[in-house]
Amino acid sequence: MSKKVLITRIIPGKAHEMLSKAGFELSVWEGSGPMTQPQLIERAKQVNAIISLGADKLDKHFFSQCSHLEVIAQFAVGYDNIDVAEATQKNIPVSNTPDVLSDATADVALGLMIAASRKMFYLHKTIERGEWKQFEPLKNLGIELSGKTLGIFGMGRIGMVMAQRCRGAFNMNILYHNRTRNAEAEKVFGARYVSFDELLQQSDVLSVHSMLSDETKGIFNKAAFSKMKRTAIFINTSRGSVHNEEDLIEALQSETIWGAGLDVTNPEPMHADNPLLQMPNVAVLPHIGSPTVEARNGMARLAAENIIEFYKTGKMLTCVNSSVLNKNQN
Repeated sequence: MSKKVLITRIIPGKAHEMLSKAGFELSVWEGSGPMTQPQLIERAKQVNAIISLGADKLDKHFFSQCSHLEVIAQFAVGYDNIDVAEATQKNIPVSNTPDVLSDATADVALGLMIAASRKMFYLHKTIERGEWKQFEPLKNLGIELSGKTLGIFGMGRIGMVMAQRCRGAFNMNILYHNRTRNAEAEKVFGARYVSFDELLQQSDVLSVHSMLSDETKGIFNKAAFSKMKRTAIFINTSRGSVHNEEDLIEALQSETIWGAGLDVTNPEPMHADNPLLQMPNVAVLPHIGSPTVEARNGMARLAAENIIEFYKTGKMLTCVNSSVLNKNQN
């Protein structure tokens, strides 16, 4: 009997093609938005494996109802929507899709940095409002980036690409704070490992590329922003919950920091009346870090490969709880 796979949203056809060719029976949710958790549980009970997305709530209740699942492939790098500890307890391996969207996400971070530094989003709106009248020497001044210091919070795959972009384009000095030292970043970019407080105090641009965890949730709060330079720009393309949005608004309004660029917000979607959208030094995007043809095709391919490899060899290419695989092999 062939294994059944539920794909919880419509994703690039490469995944369908690969799984069908490998003999899997596919079920795809084709609704306009994500399933409710009861809908997800009902559909999951009928399959052996899931390709899940970030909007799917795979928590303790979900796993209590779907402990039969054999494998979960997350269609994303982040997996904070999944209770991995509970999945591990149920002996269910979970994978994600790193690497394939590093370039796309770093490009967005770079774009937000440039846009915020030159007030691009705000000034575009002034044209639409008919406010572009004449040259004014002291109006709408931005900040140049060349030779400035980039601080990276989370020097992983995306952080490395961001460092490469900023080093090459603007000859920026690179600082970083990570759970562990990154020898490659230090060798290739001359990056310097610093404490979290030093990162806050010394960065002209602080770009967040960490995972969302208990340690990082809300770490960029009023206390953190108060330690940053008044000329600093805060960039977040990781998860909105890493920063406290009310504290960020206050820091910008009080000129505690100079500007911000966000691809992720807290909450998501952002409300249309959020004051961040009207601030001259702020650029906000609707979580578009990975939407490129190349990245999404790569994510689909890797998610499918993880499922195929699991059933073929008992391994996965990018498993986030590999102890389960080791247990299954023993």
